Amino acid sequence: MTIEKNIKLLHFVDTFGFSEFEQKLISAAESATYNAYAPYSNFYVGAALLLDNGEIITGSNQENAAFPSGLCAERVALNTFGNMNISNKIIALAITARSEKYKIPKLLSPCGGCLQVMSEYVKRQNQSFKIFCITKDYGIYLAEGVESFLPFGFILD
Repeated sequence: MTIEKNIKLLHFVDTFGFSEFEQKLISAAESATYNAYAPYSNFYVGAALLLDNGEIITGSNQENAAFPSGLCAERVALNTFGNMNISNKIIALAITARSEKYKIPKLLSPCGGCLQVMSEYVKRQNQSFKIFCITKDYGIYLAEGVESFLPFGFILD
């Protein structure tokens, strides 16, 4: 038996053609990088969630000298949403980063831990959501869902 999974990412050079809500989402993620606490990595990450009612929830990475104690921007945003206990659904997530010290990679992909948390939210709301990965130098990569990055997530049925 063979299992094949295809990964599809769309590339855009700018936000032309994106909805007003998607443009606000991307802007919110960029603004969130300024709330990041990253004295160790000097890599400031911002994330923003777009809900089906148009609301946007942001998060930023929060480092700690005890490295495993830090949090990624995506998980900060997702856990904030989860803590709010609202009935709305996530329809999109945007991630971006900035650094004065390091070059931002061409594809700013979420880490495995964040992807697993995203897949849990997909299960919880029984609906996938778009993921926008934004870099100033390389544009925007868009995935239609978490499975584009994590085709075999750990989900208990």
